[in-house]
Amino acid sequence: MTQTIKLNAPEQTMALGQKLAQLLQPQDLILLDGDLGAGKTTFTKGLASGLGINRPVKSPTFTIVREYQTGRLPLYHMDVYRLEDGGGEELGLEEYINGDGVVVIEWSEFVAAELPNEFLRIKFERNDENGDNSRVAILSAKGSHYEKLLAELGEV
Repeated sequence: MTQTIKLNAPEQTMALGQKLAQLLQPQDLILLDGDLGAGKTTFTKGLASGLGINRPVKSPTFTIVREYQTGRLPLYHMDVYRLEDGGGEELGLEEYINGDGVVVIEWSEFVAAELPNEFLRIKFERNDENGDNSRVAILSAKGSHYEKLLAELGEV
């Protein structure tokens, strides 16, 4: 199941994250793909806000994992770009995914071998033509739980 959403401004990207956050449960896994500057961290800021996390959300590029414990659910925000040569096992990815919070992984292709079969993938594509700074978010659900989540997101 796939859904495509046009995002005309960073505020709309954040709003999408806030909307999705209302539907999330412990152990939900969201994979974020797209080029640098495509909106992955902006989306995660909205997700954190929707979970009631008031701390500033920063890209975990150099720390790999940032943990936010103060919301409705814990948020584990990962940027695994630096693991392109492997290393997902050392990260303890399975413990995070089977834990008490929501896991968001940027650049998920670098840990694809360690991922479960079910997740929600959001691919952000830039549309810089004619000075248009919009984005397209392509949401793909793998597994019945995430298909239901995606259907509910369309209804909210």
